[in-house]
Amino acid sequence: MSSPHDVAVLVGSLRKESLNRKVANELIKLAPPSLKLHIVEIGDIPLFNQDWEMQAPQSVVDFKTAIRNAKGILFVTPEYNRSIPGVLKNAIDAASRPYGQSAWPGKPGAIVSASPSPMGGFGATHHLRQVLVSIGINAMAQPEVYIGQADKLFDEHGALNNDRTREFLQKFIDAFAQWIDRHVD
Repeated sequence: MSSPHDVAVLVGSLRKESLNRKVANELIKLAPPSLKLHIVEIGDIPLFNQDWEMQAPQSVVDFKTAIRNAKGILFVTPEYNRSIPGVLKNAIDAASRPYGQSAWPGKPGAIVSASPSPMGGFGATHHLRQVLVSIGINAMAQPEVYIGQADKLFDEHGALNNDRTREFLQKFIDAFAQWIDRHVD
């Protein structure tokens, strides 16, 4: 068997007890042997400023390197005001610049959203899809993952306590592995 595909997982919430980080950690556990998922932190990326495009801060250089080295990108995000969190958009922008030197194009990607809301981040997912088109990510269309009422799905230790959700996440991560296989050289 060949080595597993490296997948960068970007969590759109910085909160210590983030529901989306809990979902990301569950997906890391459920990943098939063909994938190696790891969270790439986005909280230390400074607000994008075109002035530093020629000499980016080290945190941006490191982030772009992690994205370039990844074979796939998994976005796990909450919804803030019917869109994606600013910290996630900032990370996307930072790795897409300067013009012509984006780290994103051609990478297979997928989106998962989780929220205490019954709608599970529907608006954020669709806004993020628009952004992914513009940066050249080949986003998987199905299955769509909107985890509603996510605040009721984890125990006090952060472990998923819902078998139906776990089965659904397993189907999703298996489909994502196939998506990556189709799009990686």
